[in-house]
Amino acid sequence: MDIESVKCECCGLREDCTKNYISSVKALFDGKWLCGLCSEVVKDESRKQRRKSTSGVEEAIKAHSSFCSESKLNPVVGVADGIRQILRRRSADFAKVDSAVLPKKYGRMEISS
Repeated sequence: MDIESVKCECCGLREDCTKNYISSVKALFDGKWLCGLCSEVVKDESRKQRRKSTSGVEEAIKAHSSFCSESKLNPVVGVADGIRQILRRRSADFAKVDSAVLPKKYGRMEISS
């Protein structure tokens, strides 16, 4: 296996990955390599933009790269901040789910042994 060090186009985080993995990530993101966190943010953003009938991946990468460049943080701090943002978004999306869809709890479940 050939391992190569690559730098995320958005946040600048460096990772050591196989060439096959690097190629597969670049294929998803218009030839740009993104770290795991940035790729999740870009996927999420591109889904939102497709719903708005705008171009997907390219615009999402530009938006996230802009966000990353504005925060002049250490990449590790930026990753932690990105995780926090994703959790907030997902939490907000979960709160929108109709409560009728969620299962109701009627008390404790007993585990039989």
